[in-house]
Amino acid sequence: MSLLDVQNVSVRFGGIVALDGLSFTIEAGQICGLIGPNGAGKTTLFNVVSRIYQPFEGRVLFKGEDLLAVPAHAIAGHGVARTFQNLALFPTMTLLENVMVGAHCQGSAGFVRSTLRLKTRREERRIRGEAGALLARLDLADLAHRPAAGLPFGTLKRLELARALASKPDLLVMDEPASGLTHGEVDELGQLIKSIRSEFGLTVLLVEHHMAMVMGISDKVVAMEFGRTIAEGLPAEVQNDPHVIAAYLGSDV
Repeated sequence: MSLLDVQNVSVRFGGIVALDGLSFTIEAGQICGLIGPNGAGKTTLFNVVSRIYQPFEGRVLFKGEDLLAVPAHAIAGHGVARTFQNLALFPTMTLLENVMVGAHCQGSAGFVRSTLRLKTRREERRIRGEAGALLARLDLADLAHRPAAGLPFGTLKRLELARALASKPDLLVMDEPASGLTHGEVDELGQLIKSIRSEFGLTVLLVEHHMAMVMGISDKVVAMEFGRTIAEGLPAEVQNDPHVIAAYLGSDV
């Protein structure tokens, strides 16, 4: 059974078809690169998986369960975490606090116990310790008590990744993680994604325009055009597929 199974998903915005019967699967432990020209529907698919959009047709199964039945606020608790192309951090909070926010779905203290301060201090210490360990893993420990505002973009990208990992996901969905990075930072990011995949037992769904990185780290690549899958397979197979070449170069197949 696939970890993620996207089945004939369609999304429309008025008369615009963003996804048109899109289907693909990802096996547990894979890094899957999702590629396609601008407007192919990649971000729309991400928004379906992270429950921002509700498709009018199709199913999305995650670990065999209907992901579309999960409300957006509960998606992290079901094992799905996402990073964003445009950083969604809290600039006035410290790096440690930003990462601790990502662990909220792992907390066991309910509203009543939190109100009465019962068993919450122990849980807060645990979350703080785990957040600190994630910052150390991503070479951010020295900045733990600095506010996020004003830090270099590459540093903030790693912070957002640390926050996503704090929810202890099974599936990490990454939207343009290399956007805005230098060539050296892109190479480091690719190696980091591979290492955390193994270290944290993750499956990764990656949208990225940096083709060298996608082809270098992905176990599988899914190519999209006009909201549909046009190729799916090993990176070398997809890269040499005539439909993919035509989609990017605008030539006839």
